[in-house]
Amino acid sequence: MRQFASRTGRDAEQVVEEAVDRRLEYDARFVEGVEEGRASARRGDLLEPDEVAENIERIFRS
Repeated sequence: MRQFASRTGRDAEQVVEEAVDRRLEYDARFVEGVEEGRASARRGDLLEPDEVAENIERIFRS
C-alpha cells in the first residue's frame, strides 16, 4: 500500500481513508438499490426473466 500511495503522491493514511469512503458509498448505494427493488416488488413491479437478462446484457455492453 505504501508503494501505491507513494506512486500516487499520497500517504498510506490518505489511501486508506479514500478506500473506506468509496466502500461506504458503494454499500449505501447497494442498500438503496435493494430497498428500491423491495419497494418495486411490494407494488408488483417485477421483471420477467427475459427482461432481467436483457438488462444485464445492456449493462455489460455499456
